[in-house]
Amino acid sequence: MEISKNGSGSNLTLCLSGRLDTATAPQLEEELKNTLTGVSQLILDFTDLAYISSAGLRVLLFAQKTMNKQGSMLIRNANETIMEVFDITGFSEILTIE
Repeated sequence: MEISKNGSGSNLTLCLSGRLDTATAPQLEEELKNTLTGVSQLILDFTDLAYISSAGLRVLLFAQKTMNKQGSMLIRNANETIMEVFDITGFSEILTIE
């Protein structure tokens, strides 16, 4: 998985590409822990993300809980497969998805 960052001030966009799974979830979690301080709006762009596993969902839950305390989180451009995972797991009810 590759992560590219764009942001200014309190806004941060992370663009993910590849697979968010057991092998790559720690990479995203570490990136979030290192960059969320002072961020009030987090956008996760899933345009190039092909797959998400339960390990990836756990990291999204961590990010959502963190952002609930300091601002908002938005997921953009999730493909049909990822949306199906969100719907089945109930994540579509707790995440803001555009």
